[in-house]
Amino acid sequence: MAQEQEPELQNFIYQKSSYRGKFTPQRLVFNANLQEFATRVAYVCNLQTLGKISAEDAYNQISDLWQQLKRSYLELGIDSDAEN
Repeated sequence: MAQEQEPELQNFIYQKSSYRGKFTPQRLVFNANLQEFATRVAYVCNLQTLGKISAEDAYNQISDLWQQLKRSYLELGIDSDAEN
């Protein structure tokens, strides 16, 4: 019975929204990366709030996540895609 509930729990914990907007494969990938970023930032914030990590550590982790997201945006060419 626990296995039947597991996908529901996974959907609750790792919520994903469908992509809405002008479709390109790059934008779809970036949207997935953005959702992953938001989920990870929420985890880091919760860990810091619970006292499991320091504010400085939380800041550094979120900064690293932001740099990864920014790099993804640039590598996917989203900015140049918007101009076309």
